[in-house]
Amino acid sequence: MMKRHLAAFLLGALCTSAHAEGYNVEITPFAGYRFGGDFDVESDTSNGDSVELADSGSFGLLVDVRHTDITTYQFLYSEQSTDAELTGTSFGNMSVDTKVRVLQLGGTYRGAGDLVQPYLAATIGGTNIRTSGNGSQSDTFFSGSIGVGINVMPTNRLGLRLEARAYGTLTDSDTDLFCQTGPDLNVCAVRVRGTILGQFETFAGFTFRF
Repeated sequence: MMKRHLAAFLLGALCTSAHAEGYNVEITPFAGYRFGGDFDVESDTSNGDSVELADSGSFGLLVDVRHTDITTYQFLYSEQSTDAELTGTSFGNMSVDTKVRVLQLGGTYRGAGDLVQPYLAATIGGTNIRTSGNGSQSDTFFSGSIGVGINVMPTNRLGLRLEARAYGTLTDSDTDLFCQTGPDLNVCAVRVRGTILGQFETFAGFTFRF
């Protein structure tokens, strides 16, 4: 009788453990820091003019849906609040409050590991750039990203994610992104056209598995 109870207990424990190890979704809210972001200014009066996004903090969300044991589908949202620094003979020296929002879909490929699991990620989607300058227009551009990182999972359900990711945004547009208009100033960073806006982001977040 005792052996039967012990066998039933062990079987139940094994089933519970197997169920706990399985997961379908990972959710990772994260905070990080984003670097870089230079625009080429195209204007008839441009003479050494430039627009550069200041390095600043970022935050976002990763959602990974399990595909196989080593691959996932991935949803990425990342947001940066920064200043666009306008310099040159046309602008003088001024800055415009700017938000850069990234929304992309893709996937990950994961290496072997229990406690520490490395991975590669690739996503494509859109980047929205919105500024607060008077007369400025927001715009959305095609973008992609690649990343490398690790998942540190001391438990089956909760862990830590560390990642470095590079973004490329095709700023092919006739939109006046960076403008300042007023009684004493009326200037735009005219037309950023056919250039790649490159940025680099490092971040960390807690991963929850369901």
